[in-house]
Amino acid sequence: MARINILPKEALEKPAQAAYENHLEKGSLSNMKEALLQDYATYEAYMGWYTSFNRLLEIFGKKTAMIYAHSISTTNNCLLCSLFFINDLKALGLDPADLVLDEKEELLVELGRCIVIDPTSVSEEIFVKLRKHFSDKEIIAIVGFAGQMIATNNFNSVLQIDVDARLMPIINEFTPATWREK
Repeated sequence: MARINILPKEALEKPAQAAYENHLEKGSLSNMKEALLQDYATYEAYMGWYTSFNRLLEIFGKKTAMIYAHSISTTNNCLLCSLFFINDLKALGLDPADLVLDEKEELLVELGRCIVIDPTSVSEEIFVKLRKHFSDKEIIAIVGFAGQMIATNNFNSVLQIDVDARLMPIINEFTPATWREK
């Protein structure tokens, strides 16, 4: 159960009501978005995630973008985000529990994990490898997205945003990260 109360659409700020309706029309009103709409300024800030994700799509396509986002979310132990990416990877015909990665995808998974676990110790070796595949501008977008993804993970985890009903059938496919355990 979420740690915050979700207000009905009628109790939201006018711009939040409009965004709520827009998401309903598109069929994309997730529990996270509904929670974010409780404070429209916060909602607007978090919707920047889509701008960052769209940039990843330009850089390396949907499959690799999903794999990168999945690696960040699962390493950060975000149940809700991880389930969204498990669902999305499965929709691409992939098995999230047994991904076959190319060199670039392995590098991005490693980068995502390192950024979550200890962003101050991302090695120079990783950056040497990144520069073989990406320009500085692209690296900025890739690292910037990781920050957006981590913020989203933290929002959902701290507030314990409820898992969306459509993800409940796959809830047991999430394996919690154990790197924080001592």
